[in-house]
Amino acid sequence: MFFSQTPVWQSFGDRLVSTLTRRFAEQGLTRDSLGLVLVTPGADGPEGFTHRGDWRCYPCSLVKSFHLIHALAALEEGRVVPHGDLDRALRDMVRWSSNTATNYAIDLITGTTGDTLLQGAEYLDWVAKRERLNRFYWALGWPEWEGCTISQKLMDDTRYGREAQYAGVDGANLNALTPLAAARLLWELFQGALPLSAPSKARAQAILRRDATGEDAANPHYQLAEYLGGDLPVGAELWSKAGHNLWTGDARTSWFKHDMLRLLVPGRRPLIVAVMTQGQALAETHPQAFPAMGRLIWEMTEEMTRA
Repeated sequence: MFFSQTPVWQSFGDRLVSTLTRRFAEQGLTRDSLGLVLVTPGADGPEGFTHRGDWRCYPCSLVKSFHLIHALAALEEGRVVPHGDLDRALRDMVRWSSNTATNYAIDLITGTTGDTLLQGAEYLDWVAKRERLNRFYWALGWPEWEGCTISQKLMDDTRYGREAQYAGVDGANLNALTPLAAARLLWELFQGALPLSAPSKARAQAILRRDATGEDAANPHYQLAEYLGGDLPVGAELWSKAGHNLWTGDARTSWFKHDMLRLLVPGRRPLIVAVMTQGQALAETHPQAFPAMGRLIWEMTEEMTRA
């Protein structure tokens, strides 16, 4: 694990999880439907807390932040040629969580296309190319990447053709992330090491930034008003990417709601929060549960993150 979990953080985190699951029990939150990671800079490196941080679940659109980093690395390495549509895609797949934009970026990074069935060597070659999405992160040597895979395209419902072939009849190759992997990505982008130049890191940070006072803040596709950052104090700066699936036609990919964000408030150390949840009530019935959860986390972590 890339951060230390001290006894103080363990005690605090246990209290936070108990408070969250009690406060949001009517909205369907339980200890087993919650994955949580908190990370902040400490005197001896990153420190924090994890509850079911290794929970491997369907990540919805959290994968888009990973594709953003990979695409910027591919641009720097010359594996992808810069052009206007790619610029738009990298912005829109995060700002509006566009699946179409994300799949465009995936095609460019991997040199593949999707949909129709393939057979034999042609299919195996396609799989090897699509697996570049995973190999990029395996090469970083993160223990938190264990069990993760992001090589599937983003779909609004069930899969067809080669995408269904690749997912497998048992869903073994469906996208999967953990709260720890999400937190690690944000930590490395802002305070760690990624295979990116300073300008590319700054570009990724700018794309992930959310403006709570801007004209887009109330738009549900902006993924702020109904997510962890939706009820934070005035003046809070945040960078985030959320994921949200309702019914997709496949129980393995349905009823998830997640958020990964970095929060910066004057007088406090920056805080990374990764929250993953599963359940129809949280995903569909109670859209304001996540903002209330974000507010509670911000309030309860004040003492733990005081500068």
